Amino acid sequence: MRFEAVSHDPRMTPTEPRVPGHDPRVPPPGPQRHEHPVTSIVPPVPTADSTGRHQRPGNGAAGPAPARPRVDFAVVRELRRELSERITLWQRGRDFTAAEEDVERSRLAVAVVAEYADAVRRAGTPMAAVEERALLDQVTAELAGLGRLQTLLVDQTIEEVHILGCDQVRITRHGGGVDWADPIADSDEELVEILQAAARRAGSTERSLSTVKPTLDLQLPDGSRLAAVYLVSQRPYAVIRKHNTLDVSLDDICGGRADLDEMIDVLIRDFLRAAMAAGLNIMVAGLAGAGKTTVIRALMDEIPPDEPYVLLEESRELLPARRGAKHRAVMSFESREGHGERGLDGRPAGEVTIADLIPVALRMGVLRIIVGEVRSREIVPMLQAMTTSRGSMCTIHARTPGGVGERIIELALAHGREMTVDQARRMAGNALDLIVYVTVEDETAIGGRKHRFVSHIEEVIGVGEGSRITTTTVFGPGADGRAVPKHLPERIREHLLRVGYDARLLTRYIEAGIGAWRRPRSSRLRQNQPPAAAQPMLRRAR
Repeated sequence: MRFEAVSHDPRMTPTEPRVPGHDPRVPPPGPQRHEHPVTSIVPPVPTADSTGRHQRPGNGAAGPAPARPRVDFAVVRELRRELSERITLWQRGRDFTAAEEDVERSRLAVAVVAEYADAVRRAGTPMAAVEERALLDQVTAELAGLGRLQTLLVDQTIEEVHILGCDQVRITRHGGGVDWADPIADSDEELVEILQAAARRAGSTERSLSTVKPTLDLQLPDGSRLAAVYLVSQRPYAVIRKHNTLDVSLDDICGGRADLDEMIDVLIRDFLRAAMAAGLNIMVAGLAGAGKTTVIRALMDEIPPDEPYVLLEESRELLPARRGAKHRAVMSFESREGHGERGLDGRPAGEVTIADLIPVALRMGVLRIIVGEVRSREIVPMLQAMTTSRGSMCTIHARTPGGVGERIIELALAHGREMTVDQARRMAGNALDLIVYVTVEDETAIGGRKHRFVSHIEEVIGVGEGSRITTTTVFGPGADGRAVPKHLPERIREHLLRVGYDARLLTRYIEAGIGAWRRPRSSRLRQNQPPAAAQPMLRRAR
């Protein structure tokens, strides 16, 4: 391929027209307005406010993220075609391994981009090194089928992305800041092609986005979770939830890492560590985005390195944290979507659900079974597995701590007509030992940030009068909403003693009504509340 000597300008965007006789480097008269602010590839430099606290861009932040180099996607597509041709020529008539192919692919990508950069330099407009690197990243992403999604995946400040059609990209950053990014594709059709390419590369289980299957749920190469829908929606929509904390421990969420919220204090950390050592069955509950996955990852870190266990997920989110030498004995199962005609049971051919995999997991000779999330009828085999295992865990969505029991019953009733409310309660009472509730308080609308923390740890005693699930609040909300010791555990106390944990250490904290949190909560809402003594007066005034 012979690259033409073109005049390169890093400020030229793909959407700016090249008008004959007009120098794109000279801005037109009048104020300039950009509908889509630029999203940074590299994490922005934190800035300090008047209190010395560091803030990130977004609502309540000090300023916008620094601009990333602009990329001309017409050039990207041309370079991708050239790179594809060179890779095909290299593969022809050659025996090679996957590792050798990856090395050659990288070498050719660097060569193609370097040749283009040299051509631009010969034209008299040199490319900066950061611009050349951005172009190389984008060409590589195009070849992998991720397209402009790659620019979002490499930004470590991003927490969640809402793609509302090709040209509406809403970014939520860590801490709650919100930005609107550049278009993710030139058209909705191209956006669908990118999503379909990502589905084809989803891994061992079949994933697709088509007229037959207009929804998609998968894990991206960096571990992020992607959900997409089209045809049944006005435009193609997609949501990416990034998991930047793939390797996390109880110490990390106890204030040990600056990039993580202090989700637990040392008292909760020691209690949960003992609970894992004792092989207690734990359910982690909370709203979407509360941090349930982070908590269960931290709990999984307590599993002995050589202990085999089974991990069941609809889309792999927990496994990346277990790669490497630490947990070599983990067996990861992923559900599979069905395709084609439905059988006599009404299910698509080839479908394998979490409920189908749990009996298989029980035959794998393990004591622990971990389900990434129970959201349907798999709750019944999960609870049945817990009654015959130890140290099993799962997550579940619930609006409030008190609603966890009713949510369990609701999902259990979806298992079939043979399931009753009383039966579901007895099953939960016999299977579960602890329910850990994770709370999220979003104060971004009033200039604050999102706060994630454990607010409740309930010990499941069993089923009491009226077939109600009986619990003891071992840790409950303190003055600032975060969990503090409330009562000593009852049923599980002996299990904890066997692993060297004496729950009576919590007695003085229970009497004082305090916890051991390292840092005070910086809540804007609580700062604006009047002192407790003024509350009765306000109630009378109302």
